[in-house]
Amino acid sequence: MTTVASVAGLSGNPLTDLSDMLAYPFMVNAFRAGAAVAVVAGVVGWFMVLRRQSFAGHTIAVVGFPGAAGAAVLGLAAADGYVAFCVIAALAIAAVPPATRRAFSEESAVTGTVQAVLLGLGYLFVTLYHGFVSSVDALLFGSMLGITTGQVAELAVVAVCGVAAVAVLWRPLLLASVVPDLAEVRGVPVRLLSTAFLVLLGLAAAAASQITGSLLVFALLVMPAATAQRLTARPLAGVVASAAIGLVVTWAGLAVAYYSPYPIGFWITTLAFAAYLAAHLVALVRERRVRGGRSLRRPLVVA
Repeated sequence: MTTVASVAGLSGNPLTDLSDMLAYPFMVNAFRAGAAVAVVAGVVGWFMVLRRQSFAGHTIAVVGFPGAAGAAVLGLAAADGYVAFCVIAALAIAAVPPATRRAFSEESAVTGTVQAVLLGLGYLFVTLYHGFVSSVDALLFGSMLGITTGQVAELAVVAVCGVAAVAVLWRPLLLASVVPDLAEVRGVPVRLLSTAFLVLLGLAAAAASQITGSLLVFALLVMPAATAQRLTARPLAGVVASAAIGLVVTWAGLAVAYYSPYPIGFWITTLAFAAYLAAHLVALVRERRVRGGRSLRRPLVVA
């Protein structure tokens, strides 16, 4: 990225700058892949935040690192390792008993245990790996500029399948996420649905890891979703906003990084955090106005 930044410069004309940037095939692939990942991460991430499974999402994202490192040791594609380990971690977390108070603490313990063991395994694979150190850095922090056209197509398929799965499971998943007890009474297979969602989360994390790396994937999963939930309480609007925010910060991060010496992951996470802060401030102002309006409508008490 530093090499590109050293030869690129802003012309002052946005259209010219955009044309110059998209003249490189690797930038076109980065924008396409970023769009696919941002949409599926935003959609699945919205439900992850709603279900309060951010810790599980973080663990699933992190354990993609040993999967990709192990694939590198075996001479396989890193994407295969991401998918395998993220899905295995999701199934391991899903095996925990239902989320009663006791089971919630068990889930946290199991999740933390899975994360610690697999991270240790990842460091073992790194030690056994005899390739370039920069390749290991790419597993941790991503390598958007090295994405091929074939990988773009694979990510697009994952994104379409992930969004389609959420659309099919929309009503029962939403009910089970908000009021699981009522969902069970209505015959919704809550446990099976939770497992299916965790697998979807694993696939989304695996896809995003190819863009941002294992350590930064959580930014695309949680920050756009948290930002959207601060802006609106309506489920459909929130999911759409989450995907849109993820898309904007990813594309903006790519564009800014192209003209700067700093890495893409830094810009994506920084812009996502800035969007969350802005939404949080908007929500605070909105709540203060609502409280002020209520206080003005209070009846006057005469002593």
